[in-house]
Amino acid sequence: MTVSVGPTPVDPTRNGSAPTNASPANAVPAQALRPHAEDAFAAELAALAAQDDRPRPARWRLSPWAVATYLLGGTLPDGTVVTPKYIGPRRIVEVAVTTLATDRALLLLGVPGTAKTWVSEHLAAAVSGDSTLLVQGTAGTPEEAIRYGWNYARLLAHGPSRDALVPSPVMRAMAEGMTARVEELTRIPADVQDTLITLLSEKTLPIPELGQEVQAVRGFNLIATANDRDRGVNDLSSALRRRFNTVVLPLPETPEAEVDIVSRRVDQIGRSLDLPAVPDGIDEIRRVVTVFRELRDGVTTDGRTKLKSPSGTLSTAEAISVVTGGLALAAHFGDGVLRAGDVAAGILGAVVRDQAADRVVWQEYLETVVRERDGWKDFYRACREVSG
Repeated sequence: MTVSVGPTPVDPTRNGSAPTNASPANAVPAQALRPHAEDAFAAELAALAAQDDRPRPARWRLSPWAVATYLLGGTLPDGTVVTPKYIGPRRIVEVAVTTLATDRALLLLGVPGTAKTWVSEHLAAAVSGDSTLLVQGTAGTPEEAIRYGWNYARLLAHGPSRDALVPSPVMRAMAEGMTARVEELTRIPADVQDTLITLLSEKTLPIPELGQEVQAVRGFNLIATANDRDRGVNDLSSALRRRFNTVVLPLPETPEAEVDIVSRRVDQIGRSLDLPAVPDGIDEIRRVVTVFRELRDGVTTDGRTKLKSPSGTLSTAEAISVVTGGLALAAHFGDGVLRAGDVAAGILGAVVRDQAADRVVWQEYLETVVRERDGWKDFYRACREVSG
């Protein structure tokens, strides 16, 4: 027997609007600190939908072309500017979107900080209009998080029944023809990972306790993310890996691209926190990116000096964090302009993870590269000060 599983009751405050019986005890802030993608970019999604005359797969809010435009940015015929959410090779986005239009699940793979979660969220928002059908992978993620659980009060009172069943985000996505997300798939125990095998191959989720099953309706698909630095933690079985099309998200190819990514993202975060505008600190952003890229690549930008690399990843996401923290320092304890002293401590924290080995790497970099570089004297002094 096939059972239709409807959506579980949704908190009416999810999108930031208070319920009709709101009181001070259950009211939510008027503006979420970090809105979901479908809320933060609702105007762009609506403009794309209004002007999108291309074929759309079943239950998709936008055509594949419009989804790619939403992620990569562009200008619509009516003059609406769609801001880029991902800065990288266009073909990567096109392959990812096309995968979701087939019966294959999508695995976004890459080193930490390559925007896997960010891309996953925006893909789900553009395709289904809802990015919240999410399973967060950890070492303690149970099988119920992917399949379903039970309301034990009802289960004990009335036995197994549809009313006692608590659908997972994946089950809801199957029943409603939407996009589910699984973050950090390789952190989930291997036996729990394999719960996805039948679900992705047969597009069916059995409920043996009820003698029923949930069959995925058209429009359902799944996006998983994985960190390729986690090999050996909980490697995907060959059977599960075959159920995915894998798209590798690379680090930014050029310093200019990485500066652009950091500037845009910091500007978005800064506006939500009332921090100074990013253009006031673009020179420091370039320096942060340069330091991260040189230590990450093990060679200076001009290729003349080989460097030791620290144990950390020094990803674009960490650069964004360093600059955001620096902007907060400049706003609250400075004159609002991002300077070398505002980012020095953040860089030290990002580089020196292993106090013994990484501190040696950092000191050598300061003395052999930063100290001798024209126009970097203020940065050298600030870094020496925080490095002790």
